[in-house]
Amino acid sequence: MKNHIKKVEIPLKIEELINLQIGDKIEIYGAIYTGRDAALPKLVEQIKKNVNIIPLKGSAIMHTAVSDAGISPTTSNKVEIASCIPVLSQAGVKMHIGKGSLDTETIEALLKYNSIFVVTPPAAALLKSKVVSKKVIAFPEEGIEAIYQLNVEGIPGVVAVANGKTL
Repeated sequence: MKNHIKKVEIPLKIEELINLQIGDKIEIYGAIYTGRDAALPKLVEQIKKNVNIIPLKGSAIMHTAVSDAGISPTTSNKVEIASCIPVLSQAGVKMHIGKGSLDTETIEALLKYNSIFVVTPPAAALLKSKVVSKKVIAFPEEGIEAIYQLNVEGIPGVVAVANGKTL
């Protein structure tokens, strides 16, 4: 049933991850993290130093800033973001949420580390309405680009990269 929307709970369990295929429509529930151009490279630096700022096992990271106007995904294939995806996936991130297409190297890294890429509509008002709470948890000096923890209920998305395949 292709039009069925799958409910996805974060942290993502391996059984749930295996059942997600490209083209699946999903709604995301639970605690997700945010990060984009300024914060993700800093997070990767900490991971490479074996410093755990946030619990990444089974986590989801949305490529966005957080402001009073809402959240809206930024383009995930920017060098500052795409170069972080392999390291974050290896560290335990199972879902990357953003927009745009990813290059072959990033798709291969997602496959290698059993992670997926989900696209979500760049509609700040819609996405803001799905955020139950938010708090800065790392790099507050980056302002709206700090890493936030968002508790969300029903962020919509479509699985764009899974199991080495892409839309």
